[in-house]
Amino acid sequence: MDYREEIRELRERLNQNAYLYYVLDSPELSDYEYDMLNRRLVQLETEHPEEITPDSPTQRVGGYALSTFAAVTHPVPLESLQDSFSESEVADFDAKVREKLSRVEYSVEPKVDGLSIALEYRDGKFVQGATRGDGKVGEDVTENLRTIRSLPKELPDKLPRLIVRGEVYMSKEVFARLNAEREENGEAHFANPRNAAAGSLRQQDPKVAAKRHLDVAIFNLQLAEGKSFSTHSETLDYLRSQGFPVIPNLVVTELEDALEEIRRIGRDRAELPFDMDGAVVKLNSLSDREILGSTSKVPRWAIAFKYPPEEKESVVEDIVVQVGRTGVLTPKAVLSPVRLAGTTVTNATLHNQDFIAEKDIRVGDTVLVRKAGEIIPEVVRVLPEKRPEGAMPYHLPTSCPVCGAPVYREPGESATRCTGAECPAQLLRNLCHFTSREAMDIDGVGPAVLEQMVNAGLVHNAADLYSLTVQDIAQLDRMGDKSARNAVHAIEESRSRDLSKLLCALGIRQIGAKAAQVLARHFGSFDALAAATEEELTAIDDVGGITAKCLRQWLESPQSQDLISRLKAAGVNMECHDMPTADTLTGKTFVLTGTLSSLGRKEAEEAIARLGGKASGSVSKKTSYVVAGEEAGSKLRKAQELGIPVLSEAEFLAMIGQESSEGQQESLL
Repeated sequence: MDYREEIRELRERLNQNAYLYYVLDSPELSDYEYDMLNRRLVQLETEHPEEITPDSPTQRVGGYALSTFAAVTHPVPLESLQDSFSESEVADFDAKVREKLSRVEYSVEPKVDGLSIALEYRDGKFVQGATRGDGKVGEDVTENLRTIRSLPKELPDKLPRLIVRGEVYMSKEVFARLNAEREENGEAHFANPRNAAAGSLRQQDPKVAAKRHLDVAIFNLQLAEGKSFSTHSETLDYLRSQGFPVIPNLVVTELEDALEEIRRIGRDRAELPFDMDGAVVKLNSLSDREILGSTSKVPRWAIAFKYPPEEKESVVEDIVVQVGRTGVLTPKAVLSPVRLAGTTVTNATLHNQDFIAEKDIRVGDTVLVRKAGEIIPEVVRVLPEKRPEGAMPYHLPTSCPVCGAPVYREPGESATRCTGAECPAQLLRNLCHFTSREAMDIDGVGPAVLEQMVNAGLVHNAADLYSLTVQDIAQLDRMGDKSARNAVHAIEESRSRDLSKLLCALGIRQIGAKAAQVLARHFGSFDALAAATEEELTAIDDVGGITAKCLRQWLESPQSQDLISRLKAAGVNMECHDMPTADTLTGKTFVLTGTLSSLGRKEAEEAIARLGGKASGSVSKKTSYVVAGEEAGSKLRKAQELGIPVLSEAEFLAMIGQESSEGQQESLL
């Protein structure tokens, strides 16, 4: 290949992966693969300097600032670092430094693999936090940073202005727990803690970031008005005194001591709470840093040492399938034991059927294994030249390995799920849904109580709830006699819930609260619904082919039939009593937008349904009326464009036979 063509292809690939890495937090290349490609580009550009362009990834910091956040210009640029991949390269760096300086002192530190940020304090108070972006302009993520508990919001010293640089990360423990939850829900794993932290910090809703339990490690003082320092280690000591969680560091004067610290960090990295992608060697003297200065991209006074990824061969001895609480089937490779990152690995998640097919993983294969983020064992690739004869492609089972019920995979989803209504693996999740407010609404019997019931063997399906006694529940932790009586009373009350509530509670695919209400009102009883064909179901408004198919599959399952039989025997209502009280709105579709002062969204929708109408979330040509409250938005504009009648709050209340009143306000957007 011509060198010009190779340079072009390298730049395209590196730029694309940088966008995926910094902006979308979903890189296609591993850090090591990216580093090796970037290294090749540096080599080619060194050999052919006339080919260097300003947009080359070798000439700029790799990040970007997202347009979804306000832009922040960094008063002090957040520079990148020169990478090295061998001790000899660190020695070359040291030699260049000593050419300019007579006495050298280094600070050696672990390099946290997270999202680089700058934190600004005014008069001791945290006022703004921004991502690195391209080093000059980043994204304002202040509110998400406020959710990090280890980040001090107010400092003892009230300097006029202080800016520090750090790395937001997700601890290994939190990362493992988050991926386990995502696996349970059939969601894609985060590739590594860095991606998880970056994606969490860029959430539009700070509540999401708060749930991710992010952490921060501070590694540099950018600016301090009214305070002066002579060394980097002094700045770190000062920042520790202000309550910042500061990265550990060791000050050395000899190259061999710096290399030994790099080796020690590498040996002990499995013990650190955060993932790391190297070690950093930087001049300790701040005045010496100014003497050496920086290139257009990196400082000349620091270098990052990148540890090679630890990958080892293992053999896939078997593939087993586990069923999570949400019914997701997760395949795992049983591996011949291999030592990785300080522990013995004997299995690795294979995620889903697509992952297995893409890598063509078969029982008997020799594979390369590594730990994603030094934590989760994963199969990197198969070594086909070592594949034994007769190894067959692997496919997930067509029935649940726990209960034997058929499994299904929704179009467009990667997860395969069990359909069993009484699957033991899904018992707790099914019970939580059954008792929830939108379903049977059993107050006082929440997830914690249900988990105790399951662990004690008191319930094996939802019907067992109706045979529980006060004595059964009172024996549970933190459930005294009064709480137990209240729980039994709530369970008793739920026997008379409307059929629509029961249909929702059964957890049938595609059957949520609205679909359950439509079906209950149309058929009037569970037996009539159970006798309906797919054709009869699809003839109903709002019941499509997929919903009808899912319903019929559930009704025909032996587990489902057993559950319904038990619920009937327990006296649970199977009839619809929540029929429309009038038909004045039959055939009419309403869209609610803005804020009504007299009633909330749920009340308005229920009023429409009682009169035979339908509430929709979007405006279309089929919409009959748009009800516009205060601060109505785009739905109102679209209604006006389509010529759809718009009702004021008073007009809507008159139509449903209610009078306006002051009180509850709830957004209908």
